[in-house]
Amino acid sequence: MLQRKVLVIGATGLLGGKVVKELLQKGHRVRTLVRPGTEASHLQAQGVEIVRGDITEYETLLPAMCDIDVVITTANGYSHRKKGDSLENTDDKGNRNLVDAAKQMQIKLFVFTSILTAEKAKSVPHFYQKSVTEDYIEKSGVPFVSLRPGGFVDTLLGFSLKDIKNGKFRAMADADAPASTIHSDDVARYLVLAIETPEAVGHRIDLGTEQPTNLREIANLLSEITGQKVQLQIIPPLVKTILFKFMAVINPMFRGTDKAMEYVSSGKYVADTTLQRRLFADVPSLRDSIRRWANQNGLAATR
Repeated sequence: MLQRKVLVIGATGLLGGKVVKELLQKGHRVRTLVRPGTEASHLQAQGVEIVRGDITEYETLLPAMCDIDVVITTANGYSHRKKGDSLENTDDKGNRNLVDAAKQMQIKLFVFTSILTAEKAKSVPHFYQKSVTEDYIEKSGVPFVSLRPGGFVDTLLGFSLKDIKNGKFRAMADADAPASTIHSDDVARYLVLAIETPEAVGHRIDLGTEQPTNLREIANLLSEITGQKVQLQIIPPLVKTILFKFMAVINPMFRGTDKAMEYVSSGKYVADTTLQRRLFADVPSLRDSIRRWANQNGLAATR
């Protein structure tokens, strides 16, 4: 396997951190762009090269990309991890800066983390922006792969961890609406596989488990895997509206969550895993994904 020097954007986040570990395990050399003031000692301890900069500041990107073969970005402004993060500043301007710098520095491959069926989600700005960025990358001429994962099953269940331990799974989307999910561990694995799979270049690739699921099926699988009855509880619409407004005041990350839940409940948030299977040779099962989450959180029943 050809070892490459890879710049990871978003390495201090959940997904980006997993990408770094996956790259190191496969013997690639890793550099990360970390904003000034952000703690990065855990990355340095793994042997990662740290360069300070910000994707919203174009001049900091050129030295970060010097002698780099591949850029993998998992960054997004929606999580509002730092004051000033926003859809316009990070997801639009920041991503365009990354693409422009990659073109100037003649990066061999740009791997972008998008969102499933982003082009259909005009009602959800932080989803749709991913599609706008994909178009920008393609028009730039920079060699790219765009991976479009469904919802992270571990994040979904993580929000309800305490309730699940007590036999309840509270959710905000339609109980029976089909949607695609995937474990973030698998997304990290595919992001690294993308740089090792020449046939993936130029593609926008849906990522999901072997088939769409719904909240009711997830609750049933949780019951089976944990060995206790897990009751699905869908939060009523009025309560959801009030809750969304309250959460958006407390944490900007939750702005637009209501629109996202409406979209996920529309039946459009479904992956076509044909290309995923052909290029990466496997599509994980939902049962295995939930079991891994349960094992990671000490909830899997012993047999």
